[in-house]
Amino acid sequence: MIELRYFAWVRERVGTGHETVHTDAETVGALIEELKGRDEGYAFAFSDPGAIRAAVDQELAGPDTPIAGAKEVAFFPPMTGG
Repeated sequence: MIELRYFAWVRERVGTGHETVHTDAETVGALIEELKGRDEGYAFAFSDPGAIRAAVDQELAGPDTPIAGAKEVAFFPPMTGG
């Protein structure tokens, strides 16, 4: 089981801020593909992979980052400076 957290417009599109799921995905990218197949909200939220950032156990992660053994994966829009 892995805890998924969603922030900002990602949370709005999937309809929840967090959930615990069982996944067979091995990487962040594979997890995104799995989530896109859930329903229209997830498909919309993850339709543009370039518009999503991820963190695995609070460390920034790319699509090839392994998630085996991770406790948490978070998804959020790109951060801006200011």
